[in-house]
Amino acid sequence: MSRTRYLIALALVLVTAAVAAVPPATAETTLRVVMHSDLKIVDPIWTTAYIVRNHGYLIYDTLFSMDAKGEIKPQMVDKSEVSKDQLTYTLHLRDGLLWHDGKPVTAEDCVASIKRWAAKDSMGQKMMGFVKDIQVVNPKTFKITLNEPTGLVLGALGKPSSNVPFMMPKRVADTDPNTQISDFTGSGPFVFKKDEWKPGDKAVYAKFDKYKPRAEAPSGLAGGKVVKVDRVEWKWIPDHQTAINALLAGEVDMLESPPHDLYPVLKADANVRLLNGNPLGNQYTFRFNALAKPFDNAKVRQAVFYAFNQEDFLKAVIGDPAYYKTCKGFFPCGSPLSSTKGMDGLLESNFEKSKALLKEAGYDGTPIVLMHSTDLAVLTNLAPVAKSLLEKGGFKVDMVSMDWQTLVARRAKKDPPAQGGWHAFLTSWVAADILNPVMMGFMNASCDKAMFGWPCDKEIESLRDQFAREANPAKQKAIAEAVQVRETQYPTHIPLGQWYGAFALRKNVDGVLEAPVTIFWNVTKK
Repeated sequence: MSRTRYLIALALVLVTAAVAAVPPATAETTLRVVMHSDLKIVDPIWTTAYIVRNHGYLIYDTLFSMDAKGEIKPQMVDKSEVSKDQLTYTLHLRDGLLWHDGKPVTAEDCVASIKRWAAKDSMGQKMMGFVKDIQVVNPKTFKITLNEPTGLVLGALGKPSSNVPFMMPKRVADTDPNTQISDFTGSGPFVFKKDEWKPGDKAVYAKFDKYKPRAEAPSGLAGGKVVKVDRVEWKWIPDHQTAINALLAGEVDMLESPPHDLYPVLKADANVRLLNGNPLGNQYTFRFNALAKPFDNAKVRQAVFYAFNQEDFLKAVIGDPAYYKTCKGFFPCGSPLSSTKGMDGLLESNFEKSKALLKEAGYDGTPIVLMHSTDLAVLTNLAPVAKSLLEKGGFKVDMVSMDWQTLVARRAKKDPPAQGGWHAFLTSWVAADILNPVMMGFMNASCDKAMFGWPCDKEIESLRDQFAREANPAKQKAIAEAVQVRETQYPTHIPLGQWYGAFALRKNVDGVLEAPVTIFWNVTKK
């Protein structure tokens, strides 16, 4: 062999060996999901909208979390101690907690985050009514000192749904609670790719490689948040048939909230499966603006209780009785505080009774500005049913149609209804949000501090205070029933029955956890 040919052969051997030594590249795994709504607002403390809550769970973490059994477990907290007099909670953060910018999470960050969340959230407000002080002990420890004992502290800090007490850096948490944040640094398992966010198109989240999950197995919203995909992309496809076609074609991997009437199409495809990730279900509600005439009059709001019935709403939206049930109570049927006390004769479409109450109240025919969400399948048909029943009950109704994100922004306004404000809208709560009168945001009747709708009733607030102080389950049940009776006299909202839904998944997607929130850790895509 000539020297030239020898050198060429040797070079080929060396190149082959070098290539063999390089590990094979792993393809980036991207989970593509069509969510129930477009993401336009990104501050989960400023709004209770579930799409923003879901966004929050991707990029933020919580001090405590609710597991699949409904029990509150430590999350960012390593250990907590309660003094013998039940007045001091000492919380120690676990090791390895980092913000997405690489800086360590501190107790100071957590204290600021708790204060911002508690200014907006119904349960947080009630908890802070018992709080004397929150003090930083050292960078990883802080104390919550109470004026009197309450069982609310851990339950509030671990509440599963809107508003969730997400932890944020102090510089972000110092933002006024009524002003939306512009810095989206979290410490959660994913990083929000703000540069790739295109409202009306997509939102993108990348795995946070420095996130340190807990050692326990995942359970509900608790346990180890182990991320098994590289990216999650939320694709916004407003047309439901188009979204389903994209799933069937493998262009997306998951639909969070496909319409119930299209379930048969999904069930017929061998590559798709349906999964109920929230067995507790959801509750439809009709929300009043108690500031705006005529709904500033409790008797006018009572008339709505008589005009409505639950079955009409549930049939119009869900359709299949396998996925809904009537439930004449404020607390979810099947939950510990469920009761029908005080509900006799209500929600039976007694239109004559409704008209009689309106006459007694002096209703002058002012049109009810009813906001109608048009782009969410599980909400779209609610407002037309409400309009029909209200009109049969003696109301005049001006139904104004808009997409859900526009409704979410408008419901925060206190302007007169004829000048860009509103009288009423319909929405849905996950059952885990409404298990007791302190947790239930729409039961907050603390006037200007209450949620949009701003009901103002000392009796409801007194009962909610009593519930917060009581630890005996039997006595809690009696207080909850008293709150429900008062709600029929001073309505803050109206429960319109329970419904259940399912995710639609490609069969190569696995590991979706049962929880009252759509979450993306533990999910695999083959």
